[in-house]
Amino acid sequence: MAGGFLAWIAVRRFRHSGFPGLPLAAAGGVAFLSVAVIVTAFIVPRKLFPGPPTYTPGAPRPASTANLTILKPTNGEHVSGSQLEVVMQLTGGTIVQTTTTSIQPNTGHIHLLIDGRLISMTYGVLQSIDLSSLSPGKHTLTAQFVAADHGPFNPPVVANATFIKDG
Repeated sequence: MAGGFLAWIAVRRFRHSGFPGLPLAAAGGVAFLSVAVIVTAFIVPRKLFPGPPTYTPGAPRPASTANLTILKPTNGEHVSGSQLEVVMQLTGGTIVQTTTTSIQPNTGHIHLLIDGRLISMTYGVLQSIDLSSLSPGKHTLTAQFVAADHGPFNPPVVANATFIKDG
C-alpha cells in the first residue's frame, strides 16, 4: 500500500494536480522509492518466509516411513455380491484431503487398484468398492499410500490382498 501511495503522490506532482510544494526532482525520487517499495514487498517475504518445500517434477520422489496394511478382505477370502468392503490400516502417515505439490513425506491419499486398474482415490481407510462389473475368479486388490500430489513415494508404500469373487 505504501508503494501505491508514493506512486500516487509522484503522479499527482508530475501532472501538476497536487503537491505544488514538492520539487519535481523530489517527485522523481518519490517515484523511484515507490517502485523500490513495491518490488521489495514481493521479494522480502519470500526470502524471510520461504514456506514448505515443494516437489519439482522430475526430482527424486520423497521416501515415507508410513506403513499400509489391508485388513479386509483377507488373502484368499471369497466375496459374493456386488460390493467389497475394504478396511485398511495406515501407521506413520496422515491422510489429507487436499491435493498439493507441497508434499510432505508422511501425508497423502490412498489409491485402490484391482488387477492393476485404478478404481478409487480415497481419503480414508474404509472404502466400499463396486464389484458389479468384475468377472468371477481370483483378483488382486492393491492399496497404495501416495503423496498429496497423487505421485508415489520412493519406495512405494503398498499393500496387496487377493480375493476370489464368487459367481
